[in-house]
Amino acid sequence: MHMIMEAQYASSTSTHAFHLPLPAPTSTSATTADKTAYLATLREQIAQLQSEINVFLTQKMEEDVQSTAQEGKVKKSKAEERAEEMYGEEEGEDEG
Repeated sequence: MHMIMEAQYASSTSTHAFHLPLPAPTSTSATTADKTAYLATLREQIAQLQSEINVFLTQKMEEDVQSTAQEGKVKKSKAEERAEEMYGEEEGEDEG
């Protein structure tokens, strides 16, 4: 059985599909080592898909910022700037 993980991006101006082929699930009679190896592979592939999505979304954000700047619209709010600075960090996390 061939499985594919799919994620969809949609905005008012564009759409994008992400596809990732997944390994076939292990059989119910597989050993614990086989199941562990399957889950490790699955985890790696999901992280790869997440990375691809993050790159795409970062690019879209940069395009939006450039488009906004070119149109002479209002610059980013302090909250937006702070959100970008804190992206990927846990709330209340110290940097030291």
